[in-house]
Amino acid sequence: MAIITISHGSYSMGKQVAQKVAQKLGYDIISRDFLFNASDKFHIPQKKLEKAIHDAPGVFEQYSHTKAVYLAYIRSTLTELVVGGNIVYHGLAGHLLLNVLPHVLKVRITAGLESRVKRRVKEGGSQQQARANIMEDDDQRRKWTRKIYHADPNDGSLYDLVMRIDKLSKEDAVGFICKAASSKVFESSRDHIRQAQDLSLACKLKASLVEGFPAVGVTCEYGNLLVYAGEKQAHLARFTKIMDRFQQKNVGIHNIEVHTGLVAPANAV
Repeated sequence: MAIITISHGSYSMGKQVAQKVAQKLGYDIISRDFLFNASDKFHIPQKKLEKAIHDAPGVFEQYSHTKAVYLAYIRSTLTELVVGGNIVYHGLAGHLLLNVLPHVLKVRITAGLESRVKRRVKEGGSQQQARANIMEDDDQRRKWTRKIYHADPNDGSLYDLVMRIDKLSKEDAVGFICKAASSKVFESSRDHIRQAQDLSLACKLKASLVEGFPAVGVTCEYGNLLVYAGEKQAHLARFTKIMDRFQQKNVGIHNIEVHTGLVAPANAV
């Protein structure tokens, strides 16, 4: 019952590999289409959410909502979808959005530029234009990851498995991933499921608060939510109303505490 994230550049065969892995393991597959869920739930146009998870900061910050708001909505939606495990997610930053969960197998699929250009040309256009489009896409993804997570998407230490697809066939890549996913270290134990549920609760509460209180941090352990907020924020009627409504609408909550005057820990969302 692993969660598998497959990160890849455009035209690197990542989508095809992810689909075959899901089919072979009998897992559900999630792609960037999950943004439809976030769009409907939070009443944000999907194109804006797509920019938030793809374009470099500065492009989508022109909108009324900040990048913190968009990312909180996206992470809340994704964590809710993966709670049960048996999921393959292919898309940008899955390995970072779900990085605190121990049973996530983080995979990176790479391919040489020329092979990617050839695949792009098959859809139409010149080699020059295809190369320019791919390089621009890579640059946007790199800037996004560095700005938001202070990481380079090409850093192999962020992943459990990195494969260059040029010499390997899709079937080879699928085989390696499925074998890794069957390892005991990625088995979904009761504690792992509990951690996923806690993360989902923390992300949901963050998403509820983020528009009005973007600096708030949230952690959750065994259903106990800790909210790190400023003294003035915590006593605002709007803040209290959001907290009360959240507790009424969500199950699995044992307790909610608000801590003021403290810096949120590194694992807070």
